[in-house]
Amino acid sequence: RVPFPSPGHQPGLSSSSQGRPWKPLKRRKAGRGPGRDKPTVKGKVTKSAIEEYRKHQAVDHLKKNLQYMTKGQFTADKTITQQVLAQNRGRKSRDRPPEKPKKKSEGTVFTEEDFQKFEREYFGQAGAV
Repeated sequence: RVPFPSPGHQPGLSSSSQGRPWKPLKRRKAGRGPGRDKPTVKGKVTKSAIEEYRKHQAVDHLKKNLQYMTKGQFTADKTITQQVLAQNRGRKSRDRPPEKPKKKSEGTVFTEEDFQKFEREYFGQAGAV
């Protein structure tokens, strides 16, 4: 004969004597004493609060940087600097300054003799009138 399950019993779970599902008891930590509450690390060195404060403070490098920049005597050629600036400028047309057209030197077809001849003719007639 097969015994009927008791009310509230779920098949597949063994139960304790009190009718609850059985769970293993957690082991209590052995050797609990007054010094065991704090976590310890081997070889840990205590740090000074002053040293930590100084380490995290911002360091001003202005003097060293100025000395480094003024020490160098090399100045780049202006054409090279303009070329580098043009390469690093934006690619869009709105980012580029308008290029100035180069002025062509306008030559004249008249010679100095033509100017002297014109001067004699123009001022010579004006003075006679």
